[in-house]
Amino acid sequence: MTQGERVGVYPGTFDPITLGHADIIRRGAKLVDRLIIGVTTNPSKNPLFLPEERIEMVKREVAAMNIHNVSVVGFNALLMKFAQKQGATVIIRGLRAVADFEYEYQMAGMNQQLNPNIETVFLMADVSLQPIASKLVKEIATFGGDVTKFVSPAVRADVAARIVQTGLQGDY
Repeated sequence: MTQGERVGVYPGTFDPITLGHADIIRRGAKLVDRLIIGVTTNPSKNPLFLPEERIEMVKREVAAMNIHNVSVVGFNALLMKFAQKQGATVIIRGLRAVADFEYEYQMAGMNQQLNPNIETVFLMADVSLQPIASKLVKEIATFGGDVTKFVSPAVRADVAARIVQTGLQGDY
């Protein structure tokens, strides 16, 4: 990190990375000199992909966006400790709806208590991408629905292959 460089962290499980995530990455990268996508673990979300797989998936998607100030790092720690270790002064969070705001507002308040030197910035999802959630993408794909409007073709193929591999296909 260089003196005066603005470093942001965009944390998430990215299971899988969606077009909504990609939108926040593109826009967040414009706000900072360096954006670190922090791919974290969250067993309570029943991940479809292993952390290493999600990191590689996000790296592939970021490379396809051709944004040069973005890097991808896995972490399994308290967000504020991870952000501080990365030299971040900004946490970037995407919001889709009011329900997201209530949760994110509470988290931002707690994070502010843990480290008042790191600000949380909320970016509203593009209107066309607001309904997209990784959980819903997985559910739709499990039951044979078309997720092409929600994820890139490469991610769609990853999800479809994993569903077949794990035998999670529902009745359709």
